[in-house]
Amino acid sequence: QVQLVESGGGLVQAGGSLRLSCAASGSIFSINTMGWYRQAPGNQRELVATIPNVGSPTYAYSVKGRFTISRDNAKNTVHLQMNSLNPDDTGDYYCYLGNGFPETNYWGQGTQVTVSS
Repeated sequence: QVQLVESGGGLVQAGGSLRLSCAASGSIFSINTMGWYRQAPGNQRELVATIPNVGSPTYAYSVKGRFTISRDNAKNTVHLQMNSLNPDDTGDYYCYLGNGFPETNYWGQGTQVTVSS
């Protein structure tokens, strides 16, 4: 069984920063992709950023240049540094793990990010 535990959400003013962290535990294969998705009220869940165990990250166009994703393969953790936040970044942020190949998808419980104007 795989478990994802997120931390780091909260309330911040526009222009501020937050750092999200996620720790994966359980049967984690060496080949995997970790990342973050978000869901605003009334909207579908959307990709924010993902990063494979080896290779370059992928970012949503709306966060490029503001957000940075990183991971520690030895600790099975992924982090999202979010800078220059704006109210459009408000939503529930979900940690994602695509485990193995073909991927089996796992999700964290979500952490809330609120950006006030």
